[in-house]
Amino acid sequence: MARNRTIHGVPVDLATIVRDIGALLLMEAGLMLLSVGIAFVFREWYTAAGFLVASGATALVGYGTRRLFSEAPDPLMKHGMIIAAAGWFVVACFGALPFLLSAYVTPESVQAAYVPAGAEYSTSSIQYFTSPLHALFESMSGWTGSGLTMAAHEPSLPRTIQWWRSLIQWVGGVGVIVLTVSVLERPGSGSYALYRSETREEKIHPSIVSTVRTIWRVFLLYTALSVVAMVIAIRLSPYGSQLSTFEVAWQGLNHAMTGLATGGFSVTDNSIATYNSPLIEGVLLPIMTLGAIAFPIHYAMLKDRNPRRLFDDVQTRVLFGLFGLGVLALSVQNLSTLPVAEYGRAVGIPPWLGVSPAQFDAIRDDTFQFISALTCTGFQSSPIGSWSAGGKLMISGAMVLGGAAGSTVGGIKLIRGYTVLRGIRYQFSRVFLPANAIVTTRIGDRRLSREQMEREFSEAAIVALLWVLLLGLSSLVLVNTVGVGFDYADALFEVASAQGNVGLSTGIVGPSMSPLAEGMFVLNMWIGRLEIIPVLVLTRALLYGLEP
Repeated sequence: MARNRTIHGVPVDLATIVRDIGALLLMEAGLMLLSVGIAFVFREWYTAAGFLVASGATALVGYGTRRLFSEAPDPLMKHGMIIAAAGWFVVACFGALPFLLSAYVTPESVQAAYVPAGAEYSTSSIQYFTSPLHALFESMSGWTGSGLTMAAHEPSLPRTIQWWRSLIQWVGGVGVIVLTVSVLERPGSGSYALYRSETREEKIHPSIVSTVRTIWRVFLLYTALSVVAMVIAIRLSPYGSQLSTFEVAWQGLNHAMTGLATGGFSVTDNSIATYNSPLIEGVLLPIMTLGAIAFPIHYAMLKDRNPRRLFDDVQTRVLFGLFGLGVLALSVQNLSTLPVAEYGRAVGIPPWLGVSPAQFDAIRDDTFQFISALTCTGFQSSPIGSWSAGGKLMISGAMVLGGAAGSTVGGIKLIRGYTVLRGIRYQFSRVFLPANAIVTTRIGDRRLSREQMEREFSEAAIVALLWVLLLGLSSLVLVNTVGVGFDYADALFEVASAQGNVGLSTGIVGPSMSPLAEGMFVLNMWIGRLEIIPVLVLTRALLYGLEP
């Protein structure tokens, strides 16, 4: 009888889902209203109007659904999966409103004033967001921490739009549901269902609300430290020495937020390549790495004040091991294939290093780009489009795998890749054992029985297989829609970047790309952020309902 109960004529299951999506929209409306204050600070009145209308519309829908279905019961796991999948998509749709409305209400004369003095272009990139598809793409890329952009020249965007892009990546990196749970203070199984639906498993505390608040405290601490480090690095760089104090602080703030959240949106042209600074790249490496390590590991390290706790986690050990192997392999690949003319930016290389400026730049770019890819950050310091297919495929592999589960990254996740490899080894070893043998295997600090290992191996293998199938199908679609000058390696790279929520690009993504490919990328970014299963649960519910 309970299954047939309705609230205001709506089935109770649907009421639960819609009510909690309304909570996500209220959270988003609050972030938009905060951004109105940023617009006032910079006297961007037209942008302020766009954000104010967007905030009002989002709050109206969110509050209406929350109030209308306030009597709905707490979500179960089946609800949590659908709330995550539908909620992330709805949040991205409403998050596109500030881009769209600001672009529409801002006159061309005001848009022209946003173009930096001395720029080689004369129009602001805000014009591209008059396209609803471009606005949705930018919003989805931001919320999912992907970093691909329709803004051809980010410095020509209004400050408020720059801030909004960084803010949604910063929040989206931790998770919109994690933020909402911490605000709602809902105890019990309902919060846990939502927490798990956002592809998170480990709890720092017995209480989910306490867990997510601890996650945010750790994230805020790291953000503050990252901002300070980036501001100092930019000021000490040759590029930063030409900037005003405010501009240095602004760029440091935005790049720290999107770097720690492993999002990769930038406020400069050509991403981090703009600075051409080994110092800035060196500061960003630990920032990106922090974002790719699971939050419970950070908490344990900070609580015990012991950096060695980082390496108690198998994912962290694998992450650093892959850093070394990947950088070495990519450096060998690119040093043997890329023309010296691509490099030579470095000067004053100490003779004791035993490398030429061109070799130093190659190794420097390979180090930064591989770590940027494996941490799913997407900051770019090198013209990857000119790399050989081998270099692009290595970076593509890193983007597909991603960093640690429970962090801010996308991709398949290290623990799944590690579980699949251990599972293959486990299945192979069984061939040589009698059927009644008692077999256990270890993953990290856990010892698993045969049944546990087979279950975890199956789950990891299924997600990885679905992920790779979607990657292959999408790259086939893309390679048939791109223009001359791009091959399958480029298409695979671009899809891996979108689906892995990374943001590196060979040049395919931009406002002139095919609408079919752009719409596909919106779906790739959404599905990649949720790791496929919640999207499949949502699809099944739309086709057959929530009943088993």
